[in-house]
Amino acid sequence: MENIAEISALVKLLDDPDEEVYQHVEKKLLEYGGEVVHYLENAWEQSFDGLLQERIENIVHQIQFKTVKEDLNLWYLSGAFDLMQGAMIINRYQYPDLDEQKIINQLEEIKRDIWLGLQYEMSSVEKVKLINHVLYQQYGFGGNTKNHHDPQNSYLNQVLESKKGNQISLAIIYSTLAQKLDLPIYGINLPQHFILGFIDESKQEGTEYGVLFYINAFNRGNIFGKHDVDQFLRQLNLESLPEYYRPCSNTDIIRRVIRNLISAYENAGATEKVAELNELQNILIDGSAE
Repeated sequence: MENIAEISALVKLLDDPDEEVYQHVEKKLLEYGGEVVHYLENAWEQSFDGLLQERIENIVHQIQFKTVKEDLNLWYLSGAFDLMQGAMIINRYQYPDLDEQKIINQLEEIKRDIWLGLQYEMSSVEKVKLINHVLYQQYGFGGNTKNHHDPQNSYLNQVLESKKGNQISLAIIYSTLAQKLDLPIYGINLPQHFILGFIDESKQEGTEYGVLFYINAFNRGNIFGKHDVDQFLRQLNLESLPEYYRPCSNTDIIRRVIRNLISAYENAGATEKVAELNELQNILIDGSAE
């Protein structure tokens, strides 16, 4: 019980006009971490003092951001096996109280509708066309072409709600659904455009990196071939590097989600968010949550 008494006493001191007192209180509360968030939110609700509310928001954000950094670091150091988990951690940066079960349920519902239409004798292309039908026609997903730089395009909960996303968020949803159904569809880190590849897992040693064909999740699951990727790279005056044709790692995908967010927040002039997202990006480079 002693902790509760100290936390309550510290919360009462948060509106102290003396900056030194406030800094001491802030430091003590940050040391407690997640367990003080509930008390701080209660104090925020009961207060009409703008300064106190601002200070509470700042401390709560610092605690939650530290948790995001620790979670991302752990995900990365444990091998980054679960792409959806990585995407959810980034989601919690903006939506710390995210109901992750809701996201899982929404994906399960879409998966079930695809599964109901799947038949054993279908070709790879037919299976992809079925996913496209369910995702884009039945559920109404699509690329957010009107407001492409909106940071909300990168947050899964928002994309699942609005049915509008950017290339990478739609590709994450698409490949996650496919993999849940044992269809080998993986992300490919093409410059200026994130695409998917349908992999023939028995042929990954070949020059085509085992990719049977490519899929554009942003453009309603449009199917295209290697020559289209060649042409796209020529238009950008870029060399045809192997990594532009073959599946990339989950870490590469989450790094790209973060880069998109940095670019979106730079456009919006949100410098504090840009600085924090750079910290998250650094974790995926050197695995340090400090």
